[in-house]
Amino acid sequence: MTPASSPSPHGQSPLRTVQVLGGGNAGSSAHVRSLTAGLVARGVKVTVCAPYEADHAYDFTGAGADHVPVPRSSDPVSVAALRTACANADLVHAHGLHASFRTVLALSGRHTPLVVTWHDRAHAEGPRAHLLRLLERRVVRTAAVVLGTSSDLVDLARRTGARDARLAAVSVPGPRTAGQGGVSERRRAKVRAELGATAGPLLLAVGSLERHRGYDVLLDAARVWRSLEPAPLVVIAGEGPLRAELQRRIEDEGLPVRLLGRRDDVGDLIAAADLALLPSRRESRSVLAQLALHARVPLVATDVGGIRELVGDAAELVPYADAGALAERVVRLLGDPGRCEELRDRGTRQTATWPTEDETVAQVLSVYDELTQPVLPL
Repeated sequence: MTPASSPSPHGQSPLRTVQVLGGGNAGSSAHVRSLTAGLVARGVKVTVCAPYEADHAYDFTGAGADHVPVPRSSDPVSVAALRTACANADLVHAHGLHASFRTVLALSGRHTPLVVTWHDRAHAEGPRAHLLRLLERRVVRTAAVVLGTSSDLVDLARRTGARDARLAAVSVPGPRTAGQGGVSERRRAKVRAELGATAGPLLLAVGSLERHRGYDVLLDAARVWRSLEPAPLVVIAGEGPLRAELQRRIEDEGLPVRLLGRRDDVGDLIAAADLALLPSRRESRSVLAQLALHARVPLVATDVGGIRELVGDAAELVPYADAGALAERVVRLLGDPGRCEELRDRGTRQTATWPTEDETVAQVLSVYDELTQPVLPL
């Protein structure tokens, strides 16, 4: 069989793929950027359908792709634009539930193979949760292959009706050393000073300000930390609908917590932190967890979803919604440099087991080959 990434001896045209992205998830956007660069380097023609702001943030065109701006909407105009962009594709690969559903609508009546990657599960409560479950069923039953970034997502896809669901190799590039353009000690000190963490420890959480992130539990735990001397500063990088509610609690209770809003320097923030915190109710292949372990920053996370599978024994895991356990584990780490160093070393070993960018591209290409290469007669 002739690999899709190699020129065909019979003059076969390069494989033409379309990557469809909603642009609202940092993990999926970074993955598509990395995947695009790897596919283009292997001779695959890539078109990325994503909002303007996603291309501005991740520079898909700089990775060698054609960019077609498609808003995060399932209205007829957006679906029509996506349908046009996919007209000559050999295969379409959609990332995330909403992008996948728009792609299903756009490909209706066509036989173009569809690959779907679930990076996380879409969250909602009340009537909207039922709607999301309906969208999930429609998407996984239409897709030729569903790739899940954690085992729990693969199991979910199978239960929902996927014909073929597999564990995806998804990499997050690790930081370079300071000498190669990484975060220097001077930059680290500058970031800490800008945040106001010059006297005490700096604790970092990253993610949208939504209910499932568990920030209410984090603020409960911060009540304990404010009595420490020196008191640690908790900073939360992210934006969302709970901002006003969280800010009121911070002010009313005098909590040592700052809401930073949306940031484009998360790598610098992680490198400046003493601990990373992940108090979520649901997580799959957490970007924060990966970045923290790559940066050798000890992580305290809830034992939910795909977290244990991802981090192994390289993080402190606590039950979800247990503010006491979260507070106690952080206090223990802040007073135990030896345990912190042990977690750093375990993190280094754990990251070495994660797939590389090359391995991620190779797995995706093998799936593409299965779906696009003709079956030769024996």
